[in-house]
Amino acid sequence: MSAGTSRPHCDRTIVWPLLRSHFEHEACHFDVRAAFRSDPNRFENFSQQAPHVFADLSKNLVDTHAKSLLLELARECGLERHRDAMFAGERINNTEQRAVKHWLLRAPAGASADPDAGAVHATLDAMLAYAEQIRADASITDVVNIGIGGSDLGPQMAVLALAEFAIPGKRFHFVSNVDGHELAGVLRQLRAENTLFLIASKTFTTIETMTNARSARAWFEVQGGRDIARHFAALTTNVAAAAEFGISTTFGFWDWVGGRYSLWSAIGLPVAIAIGADGFRQLLGGAHDMDEHFAKAPLADNLPVRLGLLDVWYRNFHGFTSRSIAPYHSALRRLPAYLQQLEMESNGKRVDQHGRALSVATSPVLWGEPGTNGQHAYFQMLHQGTDVVPVEFVAVAHAEHDLPGHHEQLLANALAQAQALMQGKTDGGGHKDFPGNRPSTFFVLDRLTPASFGALVALYEHRVFVSGSIWGINSFDQWGVELGKVLAKDIAARFESGDAAGLDASTAGLLKRLR
Repeated sequence: MSAGTSRPHCDRTIVWPLLRSHFEHEACHFDVRAAFRSDPNRFENFSQQAPHVFADLSKNLVDTHAKSLLLELARECGLERHRDAMFAGERINNTEQRAVKHWLLRAPAGASADPDAGAVHATLDAMLAYAEQIRADASITDVVNIGIGGSDLGPQMAVLALAEFAIPGKRFHFVSNVDGHELAGVLRQLRAENTLFLIASKTFTTIETMTNARSARAWFEVQGGRDIARHFAALTTNVAAAAEFGISTTFGFWDWVGGRYSLWSAIGLPVAIAIGADGFRQLLGGAHDMDEHFAKAPLADNLPVRLGLLDVWYRNFHGFTSRSIAPYHSALRRLPAYLQQLEMESNGKRVDQHGRALSVATSPVLWGEPGTNGQHAYFQMLHQGTDVVPVEFVAVAHAEHDLPGHHEQLLANALAQAQALMQGKTDGGGHKDFPGNRPSTFFVLDRLTPASFGALVALYEHRVFVSGSIWGINSFDQWGVELGKVLAKDIAARFESGDAAGLDASTAGLLKRLR
């Protein structure tokens, strides 16, 4: 049995009952305010500088004893062996018999002896050369990425996040929803002769993506467009299907690249067009720096490990069912949506890697909005609601704009919200009473650059790996999305025929009403 699959259930380890006992007798009463009063060095002891990212974990509901027990849990669960198996290219995605090598996509040339390294860099070089060609073509003013899931969320998030580094004179659009209103709204802004469409689908069969792609091609032709080969490119491994569509420019990737980890592959082409070849290599470089940290740092000083263990502590002992992401930078406004897929599709599982039912809870619900918008929407519940929701603040120390006073107000709000969640306020138990002792994590980037952004995303990837590894699940498949796809094909045909035979009464009734 390989290191990638020989993991025990976390609740059957020797240390698990010790964690349970510590929680029930001490940690369930933990007050972070008292912890700061008793330990003047708590901030230093519970914060860490990792590559490009500083993390303050000191406001979390965890003490040194829980921290040491959680580290022992990681050792008992074989986290280090599992991590090393991933970096060795073993097939740790056992349900699909695939390796998990998104990390290879950002390893510098010559840094890895992996047999796929040469092909990775050949594809990267070709993609970046094409990106530079498009950047230099002044006649292309609009780039439309048509994909869904990981082929949309990652590139869209990155293009928005790195807008300050984007080439002027080009607009970037992202279409994912099969709802025609989205595509129609984008097409109204375009001229065929000035538009490049990128069709992102590994198989070139994804229903939503191909429906939008065919409609985009039909629009292009109606608008007088004639050169499909020049105005369409495909990010796919199905070169034959792309050629049949009329596309001659294709960039592929490998079955060991999961959709939600594909930003670093050819799926990142819109990002490369936006920020250029050098910027894209810096993005990969920042992620690689975090890969090196995760692969080599001792567990106690390994930020993805510390975060993943904290997630297990909160989910399985405190019983927290959700986590809120609050990026205090408008360019990171798609980060919460990206992290929803990354964590909930990876770890939203109820069986272990062998298909056996789990007896512990797994992925929390992730949700959020940029600050300060969230403060005027849902922060009321975070401060005074009946549920405790850990919050993650993401702040950037230095702004890229020169508007006076704005950034100081933004950062002051971020610090104040974290402080208020922790400290609370006593007001006689009435409407203005804040319980406090509500946990938060605070991430700081010095600047939002391709490198720091790459490191931040890789940090979250590895964190999800850690919690999934502790829970004993396969974080790299997504069978839960398949059933709905199969049923949708059947129901789509029924819209034509009206045949409701075999459907449950509710679905049949709704079909009749919607036809």
